[in-house]
Amino acid sequence: MVRYDRRTGERIGIQPQPEPGEPALRWHWDSPLIISPHSHTRLYFGSQRLYRSDDRGDSWKAVSPDLSRQVDRNKLQMMGRVWSVDAVAKNTSTSFFGTIVALSESPKKEGLLYAGTDDGLIHATEDGGATWRKIETFPGVPEMSFVSDVEASRHDVNTVYASFNNHKAGDFKPYLLKSADGGKSWVSIAGNLPERGSVWAIAEDHVNPGLLFAGTEFGAYFTVDGGKKWIKLPGLPTIPVRDIAIQRKENDLVLATFGRGFWVLDDYSPLREAAKTVEQRVALLPVPDAKLFVEATPLGGGPRGAQGDALYTARNPAFGASFTWFMQRELRTLRQRRLAAEKAAAQKGQDTPYPSWDSLRVEEREEPPAVVLTVSDEQGHVIRRLTGPTGAGFQRIAWDFRYPPVSPVTVLAAPASGGGGDEEEAGGFGGPRGPMVTPGTYKVALSLRQNGRETPAGEQTFHAVPLGQGAPAADRTAIAAFHLRTAELQRAALGTNASLGEAENRLGLLRRAIEATPGAPAALADRGRTLTGRLRDLRSELSGDPVIESAQEPTPPTLLNRVQRVVGNTWSTTQAPTATHRRNYEIASQELAAFLPRLQGVLDELRKLETDAEAAGAPWTPGRLPVWKP
Repeated sequence: MVRYDRRTGERIGIQPQPEPGEPALRWHWDSPLIISPHSHTRLYFGSQRLYRSDDRGDSWKAVSPDLSRQVDRNKLQMMGRVWSVDAVAKNTSTSFFGTIVALSESPKKEGLLYAGTDDGLIHATEDGGATWRKIETFPGVPEMSFVSDVEASRHDVNTVYASFNNHKAGDFKPYLLKSADGGKSWVSIAGNLPERGSVWAIAEDHVNPGLLFAGTEFGAYFTVDGGKKWIKLPGLPTIPVRDIAIQRKENDLVLATFGRGFWVLDDYSPLREAAKTVEQRVALLPVPDAKLFVEATPLGGGPRGAQGDALYTARNPAFGASFTWFMQRELRTLRQRRLAAEKAAAQKGQDTPYPSWDSLRVEEREEPPAVVLTVSDEQGHVIRRLTGPTGAGFQRIAWDFRYPPVSPVTVLAAPASGGGGDEEEAGGFGGPRGPMVTPGTYKVALSLRQNGRETPAGEQTFHAVPLGQGAPAADRTAIAAFHLRTAELQRAALGTNASLGEAENRLGLLRRAIEATPGAPAALADRGRTLTGRLRDLRSELSGDPVIESAQEPTPPTLLNRVQRVVGNTWSTTQAPTATHRRNYEIASQELAAFLPRLQGVLDELRKLETDAEAAGAPWTPGRLPVWKP
């Protein structure tokens, strides 16, 4: 064991050593080490004896005798017999026996310690190790079972939890116990844990004493009633969960697994309401304070940056305010409900009548159901509407503190969602987004949309809290107002650009149609050429001269360039816009006001040309409806 200095990268060995004449120390592969909750410089470390250091490991003092049964492992039977010293890997690939493997100090009382051994004992001391009390029998637990974990309660000084693992004896039952009198008596809280699934770890929530977590051979479970009913945590691979830690500040659950690294469940606090939540058809859970900031990319690019495979990073929680809800049943379409009913009927041997064409037509035209979350400010103004998963159980999405993007909408554009998933990587690094809101109080309302109608299903108020310094609070309102004005300018500028592109496409196809029409007057083609030139002039003015740009010559900022530069530079910071940004906004605003009437004039001419081409019998092109008279 070493003490590592994170500032310098230096390390120094601090493993306790026996005094002259003392027996050798037996260290288990998982010898328990804890920092005392009552002193950050105090360590406890267990071999067959418990050692204490009050100076971060510089010196140690034994505070217990040998706490094991002191059984000679070389006299234990394995596979029905005792083996000699020459047995293959007998002493090479096995841990020492008769060691402390579980350790906990009560956060409620200094010096109240519990130590569990690999040969089935738990010892308790209330005076820091001066005297010890041995506990060697536990209801329903086979003798000599490995004490896989012991946990002193954060809520009650007399409460302690213990888990036992007897898999070395071919017994894979879950043994999980609780004592309310300091270990004098015990009751099982294994409840409905699977009959096959040894328990490795136990943890107690720091807010709700009825919320417990258990790590087993085949995943992790939680209970909200102190162990009567356990529910498996979804989303994990089927893997042994060997250790559990709770990061209390953020309410994060950290699970260490055997072979798959460790996993973090971000903000598990909604589980505290699970007992009440699961009884409701739909429930929107309280929203914790959300830390408002701008995501940084110090390593360049996305979350991993450009550091290559030499850098390991795990994903952060979904950025923004987290909205969590519970639904007893999935929102299903008419087709999904029909298929489920037909499946149930078929399983019973009943007929599944062929649906009518009218009912199938209704299914085909049905709008898919959706869970809608509407975010509004203190004045009731709607900020954002998000859609979330429609499945049963607990669901969660995140709002990124931004207004919706104002980019032109196309038939290929995906609806706005709530972040999380892969959007975390795309949304903050080049994806369309709107301006950021200011810190303050907001409300989120959940509704269920079916057949185009929304049914309210709950609302919660929450706070967006600034993280770090950023702009002074007095400036944030003015900054947000500027961002909203730039958003409206961007909406108009990007819409103008899209309208220009649409006109260019319509005109290009129309000129081809005119050329393919034998009886079309030559004047129609001439008008098309003239309009093409006018559109190209407008394109150069809006987004740049392609001739000069192709020669790599400097070009003055265009209207569109000024708008996007203001948006790109000011929406990714909490600082106030510079005078240059404000001037660019003014220039682009004035130029767009002068640009739009000229573009409208060309669009009017294009509409007239389309009408005349239709009269000449030209093939159909986008933007016009054929004329037909029988």
